[in-house]
Amino acid sequence: MAEVVFRWFADQAGLGERVISTSAGTGDWHVGERADSRTLDALHRHGYDGSRHRARQFVLDDFDRNDLVIALDRSHERALSEWSRTGADADKLALLLSFDARSEGVLDVPDPYYGGPEMFDEVLGMIESACRALFRQLEPAIRP
Repeated sequence: MAEVVFRWFADQAGLGERVISTSAGTGDWHVGERADSRTLDALHRHGYDGSRHRARQFVLDDFDRNDLVIALDRSHERALSEWSRTGADADKLALLLSFDARSEGVLDVPDPYYGGPEMFDEVLGMIESACRALFRQLEPAIRP
């Protein structure tokens, strides 16, 4: 969800060509698969297209290819931190919700997997708010 939403903000601002946004998991169990159909449904209900997404696993070279590595919860942040090879790698890590003052100290995006459609919509709302805040913070540096 976060990759699709962040990409939408970049595209809407006319900066999509200047932003590379990719999604990767810390595990390999869904590599190559599409997003969960409930995720795709939630994205579609809110005007996003997640149909091109395919799961992939984070690899160490991702630290080299990215200026910022966003984790959706602290367990993923811990895994990524353990994989950091240098202080520069670790400095690239941040939690998505840490960018959103409206999250009121909540740092973990919940996994909606065991919830119904309303949980997917709720999680999407959290992601939208945090991606909006993150994009607003990054936009001045992205603009030519």
